[in-house]
Amino acid sequence: MVAPGFLHLDQRAVPPRSVGLTHVIDGGIPLGAMADVLRSAGHLVDVWKFGWGTAYLDPLVSDKLRLLADHDIRACTGGTLLEVAWLQGQASALFEWAAEMRFPHVEISNGVARMPLTEKRRLIREAARRFTVLSEVGSKDPTAMVSAADWATEAVGDLDAGARWVLAEGRESGTVGVYDAQGSVRADVVDALARELGPERVVFEAPGRRQQAWFIRRFGADVNLGNIATGDVLALETLRVGLRADTIVVPDPLLEHQERR
Repeated sequence: MVAPGFLHLDQRAVPPRSVGLTHVIDGGIPLGAMADVLRSAGHLVDVWKFGWGTAYLDPLVSDKLRLLADHDIRACTGGTLLEVAWLQGQASALFEWAAEMRFPHVEISNGVARMPLTEKRRLIREAARRFTVLSEVGSKDPTAMVSAADWATEAVGDLDAGARWVLAEGRESGTVGVYDAQGSVRADVVDALARELGPERVVFEAPGRRQQAWFIRRFGADVNLGNIATGDVLALETLRVGLRADTIVVPDPLLEHQERR
């Protein structure tokens, strides 16, 4: 469906997008529920991540992948699945399985397994031969130290190794990594990533409305946002284009009066 067209809204990049990505996390929703989401909001989704290891257990993953392909949405494996595979010496087997299943994207992370950066980069290079790679920086441990400089350095190295985008860790809770325990954005980390990579190469995990609005106000409608709940896709788009209170720009009446004089 095309919007009615009588409002002037913030412009958005046109699919297939390389900026302004809406990266959705699927925590294991049923196929029928997924079909409903795609019918109403599939045109707004760019990347569909099968969170954690859900793709490994979901008996209908093949049906889901076909449905995503029909909607021109890029499917991605979860980073935790890769980390478990690596811990068991099965990372290459995971890539073989993902290729057989026709996943176009894979995620490479080291937020749980304490994977050395040399291993992470090796896996990125291996995966980049067959997939579009999303790497992730940041730990899932809420007590881990967060260094803006270290995050930026790691992210640059991941891109050099072959990653297409870098995910800034926030988890589905929005209380770790790029956020503090209260869910507030660590602006120094965000600014370091944006400065070193350019915001177009970073996907900021932003599960909460307040967090999403912060990034949109900071970088505009076409900021890349990840870990969006399947039921929040339309709501996020209203934030992006200025149809929700958090991002509406209200003209200053005094300035308007002066401009008309």
